Amino acid sequence: MGIVNVTPDSFSDGGNYFDSRKAVKHALKLIEQGAEILDIGGESTRPGAKSVSEREELRRVIPVIEKLARKIKIPISIDTMKPAVARAALTAGASIVNDVAANRSDSEMWEIVSEFRAGYICMHAPPAFHKLQKQKNIVLEVGNFFQERFGKLKAAEISPEQVVFDPGIGFGKTLEQNLQLLAGLRSFTKLKRPLLLGVSRKSFIGKLLGAELNERLPASLACASLAVADGVQIIRAHDVAETVQAVRMTEAVLSQKNNVVLLSK
Repeated sequence: MGIVNVTPDSFSDGGNYFDSRKAVKHALKLIEQGAEILDIGGESTRPGAKSVSEREELRRVIPVIEKLARKIKIPISIDTMKPAVARAALTAGASIVNDVAANRSDSEMWEIVSEFRAGYICMHAPPAFHKLQKQKNIVLEVGNFFQERFGKLKAAEISPEQVVFDPGIGFGKTLEQNLQLLAGLRSFTKLKRPLLLGVSRKSFIGKLLGAELNERLPASLACASLAVADGVQIIRAHDVAETVQAVRMTEAVLSQKNNVVLLSK
């Protein structure tokens, strides 16, 4: 999943693709590099980011989605918390809603997803995105959240086939909790739904390794490869070409596991 931030203030590339023409050009480049889904976002969720009005978010993302929908065949995801933006994006040609506010209490977003029979990415995050969790067992907390949401989504007439789960790395988690989630990804596969992982360039890498924003690609690729080995199907990334290469190598090695004859001692 290639990231296209149509924002002036995203933590990784804020302002680079704020112009819709540049955003479309960047999206097409990501497809050339191997992106199989595009995730279009018009509001930054980084710590300290200012909220964006519905009108402004629509102004940012809808022209990009409309232009891409006429040019490409791969799925387009709208990264939004606002039901009205999701509806407009799905009408414009998107087919997936990436909902970082999946802990919502109202059902309007889910009703829209059900109406359009869209894909739905259900991400774990606390109500205050960047307020650190106090849970001692974050893997259990996230697993319970997924199961509880799964029930609510079914009640909203969203079929299991529409749902993808995202543990929300970096959203309200301590460094240790992020690492615990990465180590526990396989436990979420019991829900038998695809998993999405978004770790690209995130701040926990900097905290762990002392790496600046533009120095976090190696660690991002390590996380992606480990995640694929543990059953994750979708990697959300800024650096698509490098991530595709890392994932394909991981898959090639994993495909040979059953063919390896281990030497006895």
